[in-house]
Amino acid sequence: MPRALLLENIDPVAVELLASAGYEVESLRGALDESDLTAALHGVDVLGIRSKTQVTAEVLAARPELRAVGAFCIGTNQIDLTAATSAGVAVFNAPYSNTRSVVELAIAEIISLARRLNDRDRALHAGIWDKSATGSHEIRGRTLGIVGYGNIGSQLSVLAEALGMRVLFHDLEDKLALGNAEACGSLEELLERAETVTLHVDGRGGNAGLFGAEQFARMRPRSLFLNLSRGFVVDHEALRDHILSGHIAGAAIDVFPDEPKEQGDEFSSVLRGLPNVILTPHVGGSTQEAQYDIGRFVAGKLVDYTRSGTTTLSVNLPAVALHGSSAARFALLHRNVPGVLARADALVGEHSLNVDGQVLATRGELGYVVTDVNDALPPALLAALRAMPETLRLTALPERP
Repeated sequence: MPRALLLENIDPVAVELLASAGYEVESLRGALDESDLTAALHGVDVLGIRSKTQVTAEVLAARPELRAVGAFCIGTNQIDLTAATSAGVAVFNAPYSNTRSVVELAIAEIISLARRLNDRDRALHAGIWDKSATGSHEIRGRTLGIVGYGNIGSQLSVLAEALGMRVLFHDLEDKLALGNAEACGSLEELLERAETVTLHVDGRGGNAGLFGAEQFARMRPRSLFLNLSRGFVVDHEALRDHILSGHIAGAAIDVFPDEPKEQGDEFSSVLRGLPNVILTPHVGGSTQEAQYDIGRFVAGKLVDYTRSGTTTLSVNLPAVALHGSSAARFALLHRNVPGVLARADALVGEHSLNVDGQVLATRGELGYVVTDVNDALPPALLAALRAMPETLRLTALPERP
């Protein structure tokens, strides 16, 4: 029976789907560090993680039999994709499943900061009746600057405009503006024009330290600031200084450079206790609806891959989906050089088999072919395919109905 290890409190629907597909599933609430993960992967075929667990080259080397990693989140920067690809490990994620959840939190926090609801809430809980319009504003007519105009940034753009905001955005790539949103030629232009700035950038290394003292100083006086993207993007010491000086009127932060690994662990930050600052524990995509959709989507991709070799929407492998049914199927991940497919098919013929169906796709230096044949796969054929110098991984897939 194949084994799946799921970490970081992945939604139970993933456990159900994998179990129904014949997996023995172990699900843990917290993340694991490198040494603990290496030990836990003994006998594991499929690994599921979220954002905290780091799947390094060393982890992958310790479990060469690992077939796939599912990132039950948007980003995959916590996975060494180069090492995974070299090892023939397929990686899947959920790039769209929690977009709406993040956008709704951003809208809620923009309104809360503009109305200073956090401060009003604290005062009332402390027994202080502070009914005043001072510092409280509508968001209608205000200018929102979105840094990163991908799935989340563009959907936020539409909702913010529907609420009456003017929308500016900046992205490293040329993106089509939705509605009346306006692209800015530089980050500096956006910072100088927007009254509220929200970050929705990805986890690439080049974004580390993107926002620091220089960027906060460029923002308009009494602006609002949000980060629901990656913790390492923002210098929190610089943000604290600009909040205390009054230059930044409020901030909402959902991600942090160092985050606790498990529920209930102590959280420390220089932003704790600051006025009109909303701190949330990386819950941008943590709605029940989003976590269910992510669990269902990624688990489904893992099952499809291990059952039929389907790599549609894989982060690192060529996209292949071979439909139909035959007596047996094998999947060959190989170096993308001329002649591999011809030699593989010749080996099939040498073992008195016919090819019933076949799909090949390439991606850079990789080639991936899924082949249906008309009879059971002889061990000698599998050994010959594995022995080809270009083979990275060969998988004999189970019979299908």
